[in-house]
Amino acid sequence: MNSSGQNQCGVCVIAIVGGSGAGKTWLANRLMQQFADSAMRLSLDDYYLDRSHLPAKRREKLNFDRPQAIDWEALAETLTHCRQGQLTLTVPRYDFVTHSRSAERASLQLKPVVMIDGLWLFHRADLRALFDLKIFIECPDDLRFCRRMERDVLERGRTADSVTEQFRKTVLPMHERHVQPQARWADEVICSPLTDADVLRLSQRVKEKREMSSVKISLQPVNN
Repeated sequence: MNSSGQNQCGVCVIAIVGGSGAGKTWLANRLMQQFADSAMRLSLDDYYLDRSHLPAKRREKLNFDRPQAIDWEALAETLTHCRQGQLTLTVPRYDFVTHSRSAERASLQLKPVVMIDGLWLFHRADLRALFDLKIFIECPDDLRFCRRMERDVLERGRTADSVTEQFRKTVLPMHERHVQPQARWADEVICSPLTDADVLRLSQRVKEKREMSSVKISLQPVNN
C-alpha cells in the first residue's frame, strides 16, 4: 500500500457504519450474498480492547460506546494486510458475555471483497483512506432500541432493565457525540429499515468500485 492508502492488489474494502441496531450486520451479510465466495466479513466489534484483567463487576460498568474502547492499532494492521493482499488474516474474537477478548484468534482467508461494519469506522482519517466505499445507515432511535433489546437479551445474556439503562445513559449520548457525526464522511447515506432495492443498488456500487481498480484482482502472498 502506498502512502495515500491506494489499493495495490485489487481488494475492495467496504465500510458500513451506523448506530447500535441500525442494521449494519444485516446489510453486510446481504451484500456478501451478492458476491458469494468472493466476499468476506470483518466486524469492528471484535476489536474491542481486552478487559480480561479487570474484575467482572468493573467490566460491566465500562463505557463501551465510545471510540476509545477499540484497539485501533490492531484494526489498522488488519486493514493494511487486506490492502496489501495478505492471503491469511489473523483477527481477534471478542466475547460480549464476559466483556473480554477470546484467547484464540481466528484465521480468515482474504477475499476480493471485504465487508467491515462497526460504530466508528470513519472516526480516524488514516483508516477512512483505506475504504473504497463508505456507507452510513440512518435509523430512528426507537427502532435501534428495540433491535438492541432483542439482541442483547437473547444473545448476550443481559436483562431488559440493564439494556434499557445502558441505552439511555451511554448508547444514546455517545451515538450523538461519536456515531452520527460520521455521516459527513460517507459516500452513501441510506435509511433503515433497509430494502432489497438498497442492497441491489449498493452491490452495484461495489461492483463499479471493483471495475475501477487499475490492477486486476489477483491475491498474492506478501513478501515479509
